[in-house]
Amino acid sequence: MQSLPIIPVPVPVLRLPRGPDGFSRGFAPDGRRTILRPEVGEGRIQDPPESQEQRARAALRERYLRSLLAMVGHPVSFTLHEGVHVTAQFGATDLDVANFYVSQLQTPIGVQAEALLRCSDIISYSFKL
Repeated sequence: MQSLPIIPVPVPVLRLPRGPDGFSRGFAPDGRRTILRPEVGEGRIQDPPESQEQRARAALRERYLRSLLAMVGHPVSFTLHEGVHVTAQFGATDLDVANFYVSQLQTPIGVQAEALLRCSDIISYSFKL
């Protein structure tokens, strides 16, 4: 019995961007990505306001994402436009937090087993831990 010839399978090649020196690909030769700031006396040199703002935004985003994680499986109350109040059991959100997936959505006209709520339709939401 003859065996079938092995056909080579093409493998995709990942091309890294040019490095900081213009010749290498990917990273700096010494492995550092940023220049370390020297420390002065007891305290550090003041960060520029943009860096402080970026750090504050990162902390707020992390708190928001942690609150979404804490809501999974808990009853959540939503306030929508036109003063509509609905309750549901929170399930998940998509990557860019544009939609909330909920189950057992209790609306003024009935109960929906599963639903997607658009963030643009939500004025506020609350939940108890």
